[in-house]
Amino acid sequence: MKNVKVLGSGCAKCHATVDLVKQAAADAGVAIELEKVEDMAAIVGYGVMSTPAVVVDGKVVHAGGVPDKAKIAGWLA
Repeated sequence: MKNVKVLGSGCAKCHATVDLVKQAAADAGVAIELEKVEDMAAIVGYGVMSTPAVVVDGKVVHAGGVPDKAKIAGWLA
């Protein structure tokens, strides 16, 4: 099971990223543990300065916009 965190303040782009991660995982049949992180201190702790950002198994794989579904599928593979 992959651990996925979406880092963001709760804006529309952050919610869209959460939805895309859920859809990509379901489409790929990959079990994930998804967490939404909205605490700014925790976000900065990852070294992220622009959101939304995505962390997969402890590694920041994306920051600064809504990723496309194909990229997400690659991270989960």
